[in-house]
Amino acid sequence: MFKKEEIKKIYTAKIKEINKHNKLYYDKSSPIIPDREFDNLKIEILDLEKKYPFLNDRRSPSNAVGFRPSKNFEKYKHKVQMLSLSNAFDKEDLLNFEKKILNFLNEKIVLEYSAEPKIDGISASLTYLNGKLTYGVSRGDGNVGELITNNLKTIKDIPNLVKNNNIPEEIEIRGEVFIDKKDFEKLKNKFSNPRNAASGTLRQKDSKQTSKIPLKFIAYTFGYISDNKFKKQSDFLKELKSWGFLTSEHNKVFNNILDLLKFHKEFENKRYNLNYDIDGLVYKVNNLQLQKRLGFTSNAPRWAVAHKFSANHAYSEILNIDIQVGRTGALTPVAKVKPVNIGGVIVSNATLHNEDEILRKDIRVGDTVKIERAGDVIPHVLEVDLSKRKKNFSKFIFPITCPSCKSKTEKEYNKLTKRFDAVRRCTNEGFTCEKIAIERIKHFISKDAINIDGLGKKVVEKFWNLNFIKLPQDIYNLDYEKISKLDGWGLQSVSNLKFSIENSKKVKLDKFIYSLGIRHIGMENAKIIADFTKTLKNFCSLSKSNKIKDLINIDGIGETQIKSLEKFFENKINIKVLDKLSEILKIEYKQIEKKGKLKNKSFMFTGKLQNISRAEAKSLIEENSGSIVSSVSKKLDYLIIGDKPTNRKVNQAKILGVKILTQKEWSELLN
Repeated sequence: MFKKEEIKKIYTAKIKEINKHNKLYYDKSSPIIPDREFDNLKIEILDLEKKYPFLNDRRSPSNAVGFRPSKNFEKYKHKVQMLSLSNAFDKEDLLNFEKKILNFLNEKIVLEYSAEPKIDGISASLTYLNGKLTYGVSRGDGNVGELITNNLKTIKDIPNLVKNNNIPEEIEIRGEVFIDKKDFEKLKNKFSNPRNAASGTLRQKDSKQTSKIPLKFIAYTFGYISDNKFKKQSDFLKELKSWGFLTSEHNKVFNNILDLLKFHKEFENKRYNLNYDIDGLVYKVNNLQLQKRLGFTSNAPRWAVAHKFSANHAYSEILNIDIQVGRTGALTPVAKVKPVNIGGVIVSNATLHNEDEILRKDIRVGDTVKIERAGDVIPHVLEVDLSKRKKNFSKFIFPITCPSCKSKTEKEYNKLTKRFDAVRRCTNEGFTCEKIAIERIKHFISKDAINIDGLGKKVVEKFWNLNFIKLPQDIYNLDYEKISKLDGWGLQSVSNLKFSIENSKKVKLDKFIYSLGIRHIGMENAKIIADFTKTLKNFCSLSKSNKIKDLINIDGIGETQIKSLEKFFENKINIKVLDKLSEILKIEYKQIEKKGKLKNKSFMFTGKLQNISRAEAKSLIEENSGSIVSSVSKKLDYLIIGDKPTNRKVNQAKILGVKILTQKEWSELLN
């Protein structure tokens, strides 16, 4: 099995790859891969995160939505986030989707679903003030989009004025901009596919150029609404028609998962006869009040899911199996296969996940294998065609030493699951393993960390081989004169690199902590730690002052993170890097002003709550600027008790003078 370091290396590479294509698509309007290849990459990332919970990256499809708005357009902040949807691929996924909803609501009810085709286009929001189209905005990164009002006004399906008294004083209508297949045939010489055509057209600076392309718009929901009189999603869709908007003629309402599956199966065959591209169906909880209660995760609504259509398969031959070493030492096997076309995408690499997966499927070099590209997932090997296996094909022996530094590799034992980890890892610590060191430096300079433009992964590898960079602090002592003499480096490119490096010296504390590449410390963990320590000095002294143990009281930090931090601080090279960087960088911490009614108050629950799940209760506290802690201490403000609370926690709270609230009293506190 792969080690965590290997998995993280594969994961990080995929994150960087998808971020590159996000930028090309959203920012440059010049994608270089087909949509399906992008979707496969996305699913591979989500698949890895699902399988390995320790993986986390702000740029991941599970955290990020779209890409930051282009500098060519004025920015506009959405009043309600425009998030992407989580994906489902089979019956089990849909049953889990419904189970999570019912667990969150803590109620046994029959859910009704509104179902609609998922058009493969570009999301847009239209804000109407007193019936007049005032703002037209792209999705952007989900929080901030591009103001493209004039371009959207050229679309005939979008009314500039709604002459209907039923429309709220202010409403943001959301929908999909697309080009139908017939119109796209006339534009084939200009764009690679309909979605790219819609994207490129919407982002023209000159709306007169936009008007020359026959864009269409189908409305499917609302974001912000000043006066919501609607009870159901299906009711709102009917009202949209009366306001002059196009909605999908295929929208339907169902009240169980089996009917949704049946509808999906029927529609998968119908989709080829539609005059526009779709890549699945969208199911939404039809009750708008339940939608409001369910709310959102960091990147998707809890009340909706995209049920993607079936995957594409193809057979190819394994030419070799490479072992990649990741930032955290994880060893990840990747099959090099004879290039094969799967759904319009040429595939030459397929992930084998880990050592156990190779053993379970008995995958060997030379085998003919079935490769799948499922939705957003990276190509992976499904099975071996044993009828084509030759006798001389040997079993693949997974290395027990690191391919990079020849150190011993091992699988960690998980005390909770009482099983060994699926991932095999290099036991070499710090920067003494070449591959780990290179990947840690790549992580250090990445966009979500220190963010140094012009110092990409290929440049890092080249500078490593030239002995220009061996540790992160070496970046700030580069010999620019030597660099200027390298092939491909001119005065301007060197000047740009120097500017980016100098500009990176000012960094936020949470980004700096994240940049260190500490295992199990993702972006959210880094923020939590930054909020706890508040200064670089406090962070650096965590291990000395034993304050590192206090982190266990903070929701979001557990034993795993604390052990990882302890291991980081035990390494002398890490301390050397930390000391040098603290001298070079100007590290800042800015407290975010909280304004909710529970501001600066901490809460803990014990016992079973009535008519509300722990998840929803926690969400309510955080929405009101409160925080959740995981243990009783003097720093706890309120202990909320439900049915059959833990006596130990209640007694401890009484001894420490912590205020104890019943669920009713807590509800009154929240109004």
